[in-house]
Amino acid sequence: MRAHSLRAGAALALLLMLVGVCVAAPPANSADTLPLDRYLSGLKSLRVSFSQTVTDAQGHTVSHATGSLLVLRPGKFRWEIHTEGESGAGQLLVADGHNLWFFDRDLEQVTVRPMGSALSATPAMLLSGGGDVRQAFEISSEAQSAGLDWVRVVPRSAEADFREALLGFSGDEIKRMILKDKLGQTATLLFARAERNAPVSAAEVTFTPPAGVDVIGTPEK
Repeated sequence: MRAHSLRAGAALALLLMLVGVCVAAPPANSADTLPLDRYLSGLKSLRVSFSQTVTDAQGHTVSHATGSLLVLRPGKFRWEIHTEGESGAGQLLVADGHNLWFFDRDLEQVTVRPMGSALSATPAMLLSGGGDVRQAFEISSEAQSAGLDWVRVVPRSAEADFREALLGFSGDEIKRMILKDKLGQTATLLFARAERNAPVSAAEVTFTPPAGVDVIGTPEK
């Protein structure tokens, strides 16, 4: 993957971990309940559009992109992103519950790996839905800013793809994610047109390589 794809992958790993797993939340009436807990409670599927801006350690803009995310809990998703100023039709990631497919339309190349091996070293290892996010992350409430309630997420493992992330909520809806990587780069995602628990068809979270593209890897049956 190119550099911007790797940055997008770190953001994707965090977001999908958050929407794909079960959080061991405090009781609903607890004063310790965070916006993240309320957001994940009862979440079965999600459709959302987003815009993404990446800046370097000096604050200079590296790239702009737009995309969409569809999640079907547990363990299935479709993430599509298009970077401004680049030719081609962008990148597509699909998890079908067994395999993770990465389709680079610019290169006409598909890479496939079993989900267990593909995600085991990242926060998305919890995507299957049976884990407790607090075992992998330190989660804390931050001060309200820009009209949003903020939650900070810091990975406990040194192998994580990112250093920390801030999630901004308006009520029970996620509006913004600010992700900082280990190289000092920051990816800011703004979410729009979110449809919570919208119908999702099986075809939307499956993938068949188009005819004529190179396929790297062997899918798990």
